[in-house]
Amino acid sequence: MASYALTITIFLPLLGGLLILLIPQANQRLMRQVALITSLLAFLFSAWLVGPFEIGKAGMQLREQYLWIPGIGVNYHLGIDGLSLPLIILTTLLSVLSVVYSWRIDIRLKEYLFLFLLLETGMIGVFAALDFFLFYVFWEITLVPMYFLIGIWGGPRKEYAAIKFFLYTLIGSLAMLLAILLLYFNAEPRTFDILKLIELQPLARFPVLAALAFWGFFLSFAIKVPMWPFHTWLPDAHVEAPTAASVILAGVLLKMGTYGFVRISLPMLPETFKLYAPFVALLALIGIIYGALVAMAQPDLKKLVAYSSVNHMGYVMLGTAAAAAAVGVPAKAAAATIALNGAVFEMIAHGIITGALFLIVGVIYDYRAHTRGVDDFGGLGARLPVYTGITTVAMLASLGLPGLMGFVAEFLIFVGSFAIFPWLTAAALTGVLVSAAMFLWTIQRVFLGPLNPRWAQLPDMDRREATSLVPLAALMLVFGVFPRPLLDMINVAMTALVTSLR
Repeated sequence: MASYALTITIFLPLLGGLLILLIPQANQRLMRQVALITSLLAFLFSAWLVGPFEIGKAGMQLREQYLWIPGIGVNYHLGIDGLSLPLIILTTLLSVLSVVYSWRIDIRLKEYLFLFLLLETGMIGVFAALDFFLFYVFWEITLVPMYFLIGIWGGPRKEYAAIKFFLYTLIGSLAMLLAILLLYFNAEPRTFDILKLIELQPLARFPVLAALAFWGFFLSFAIKVPMWPFHTWLPDAHVEAPTAASVILAGVLLKMGTYGFVRISLPMLPETFKLYAPFVALLALIGIIYGALVAMAQPDLKKLVAYSSVNHMGYVMLGTAAAAAAVGVPAKAAAATIALNGAVFEMIAHGIITGALFLIVGVIYDYRAHTRGVDDFGGLGARLPVYTGITTVAMLASLGLPGLMGFVAEFLIFVGSFAIFPWLTAAALTGVLVSAAMFLWTIQRVFLGPLNPRWAQLPDMDRREATSLVPLAALMLVFGVFPRPLLDMINVAMTALVTSLR
């Protein structure tokens, strides 16, 4: 089974989606059960991959490679390492928890579940693909389901948000396609194989073409992250998207951008990335400070969490840019490895923490208060103790409290980046301060003080909502106290990457 484990993990959700299309419209219970079973099986398969995966071994493992389109050298080529495996597990975990949360959806349920499972297949495929053609196919697959999830099941301005998301992402995709073609037509022999292209470095002798390819990838990945100033689609998409779609959008889709920088831009165009690393780090710094300040000003809980994502993904990009700036400098290789470890750890931490925060907003908005205004609440701590406890844990993890997952990620990024960009890193620490103030002020306004009489009869979380949130809260604590299992997996891949760039 190990020979086809990745293929099974990728296409199980799609199989479930196709089965749902065959179920009669009236049998919604069966549709939900099929979606839950297939997403759960995909999660179990992704978790099972940890068994045959050799954590201490560098390079791609569990590879599958078959000739697909011989005329242009396209292969069905999959593989995972310490960068992609944690992201695949994160994707399948958030997907199954989102299906559980979506249990009450009844409007066009068949289409909703099919699109959700198709989206999951696309996301897993992006993290496993080792052929650019296949990578691009999976990358584009994720665009269409999210467009419809926002456009059909979203809020009052759903059409505007969906079109804005689609256009931004499509422009980035076209830029990436041009970059891929530049690599393909300058490689000898011509190939779409990502590992082979990294080995060949086809644009190393053509600095102008290398710069064009770098900026093509940069535009695509920066929009997806999203980096400032390419972030403006994100708040609209998050605010209008249904809760489960917001969880996937923040928890996984944003990671496709940072994954692209680490998997493709850094090893494929190392010297070019090094040249522009200070500029990328500066944009990351602006995103860190801007995201935290704008989040603090938001009266809408969902927008607050959305802008906090701009802040946190800025940390990831700061660590990645620091590693790029250290290319060819052996004395800074250790710092680059630490920064990359922190960046990848932050990808996972942000997915877990922000995924939980969007579920938390959905719990209070979708089925209880029907408002997301921060100042509309007050005193909920005494009325909703379970909800308050989980929300507090998630917000403290997001602000980087020691003992929780967010602290480990940010600490590693700052330690690694400080040796390479000391002044930028010192300035980025102000983002932590503003984030802490923002989340603590939010906790105070929503949960402390006298209870607003409007919410005197508000019920606490039910079992379904707790099932979606408790596992994420537990992971924040477990990996905050004992991050080594995850870091051991990540570190081997990042060490190998930095070593190859010397």
